[in-house]
Amino acid sequence: MTALEVNIDALVGPTHNYAGLSFGNVASQKHALTVSNPKQAALQGLRKMKFLHDLGIPQIVMPPHPRPAMGVLKQLGFSNIKNVPQTLLYQGYSASAMWAANAATISPSADTKDGKVHITPANLVSKFHRSLEALTTAHYLKQMFPGPHFVHHDPLPAHLTFADEGAANHMRLSKHHANKGTEIFVYGGATKKYPARQSMQACEAIARLHGLDLKRAVFLEQHPDAIDAGVFHNDVIAMSNERLLIYHEKAFKRLDRRLQDHFTLIKITERQLTLRAAVATYFFNSQLVTLPDGKMAVIAPKECEEHARARSCFEFLMAEGHVNTVYYLDVRESMKNGGGPACLRLRMVLTETERQAVHSCIWLDEELYDVLYRWIEKNYRDRMTPSDLYDPLLVRESYQALAALAEITKMNLGAA
Repeated sequence: MTALEVNIDALVGPTHNYAGLSFGNVASQKHALTVSNPKQAALQGLRKMKFLHDLGIPQIVMPPHPRPAMGVLKQLGFSNIKNVPQTLLYQGYSASAMWAANAATISPSADTKDGKVHITPANLVSKFHRSLEALTTAHYLKQMFPGPHFVHHDPLPAHLTFADEGAANHMRLSKHHANKGTEIFVYGGATKKYPARQSMQACEAIARLHGLDLKRAVFLEQHPDAIDAGVFHNDVIAMSNERLLIYHEKAFKRLDRRLQDHFTLIKITERQLTLRAAVATYFFNSQLVTLPDGKMAVIAPKECEEHARARSCFEFLMAEGHVNTVYYLDVRESMKNGGGPACLRLRMVLTETERQAVHSCIWLDEELYDVLYRWIEKNYRDRMTPSDLYDPLLVRESYQALAALAEITKMNLGAA
């Protein structure tokens, strides 16, 4: 049965700001408390979706979460935004659900024992502001992917023992997307500077829940030097598509021989691109995709084009025939907050029957693109400082914007 990889991109929410909440994320900390542009951020993300759509990659749009997270703030005893302590206010306003790569781990029907698509929303317990996303993400995904073809699991228990950051620490290799694949789960161990965010126990639990053939599941430990350099997720240091895995030599403590025997593995050395440069440019946070003609393309952040070593690495990959084309896109608003092109999307392999079952109002096409563009222009501010989060009007604006989007997507966008 024909199967294609679909990209699920999250719309950047109207409260996009630089609060610097993500310890271990170099870009997030570097730009903490600076001025953001929510409108520009959302339009950059939407244009990226449209660019991939025009390349022939099916695109699904995931709505932003309701922010500020009023339910949580009220649960903590705050009924008035002006009384909320600064750090907690920043967390309650975070638009970090924009990084859909952290939304869930998804196994396609070709890999699972029951022949269904399995979805486990990430609990994101390593960061409080991100842990607020889990239930709403689950609520959204059940609406987006209804029916018997999809199995929705609950997020793993909300404890660091089962810390799960979703598909940002998950890869899949196969001859073609439609074939049975090898799923790769990446976890962190002991570090010196920054804590790991994904536990081995979480990876193993998801593999069991999804009914994977454990002989084809691979568990790799992140190299502690990478985590301490700011590689908070595997998708900051490795990228994959079909038979190809491109990784930095400091990505993993060791590779599994099964990968080396069956797939094409390309190692980028420290001499070619330093670990520090890889983090600064988000070279590995590019999207590696198969185009309709079977050729492989990369969608990379503009920062890679502007960095001589990063650009040279892509030229090397093209010269060696591993990649046919590299497109450099501007997603700077996301990059400043610590997320590149791959952070903004969640990948999903679907058969034609499964694609027909997806909620119809979230497939990107020319019409939806135009509607969303106008929605962003109307509802988003073009300047946001941390002090603006105390503006009561922002609460009203944000919720009114989401109410309008609910009409567009025909989804219930209230918090779970």
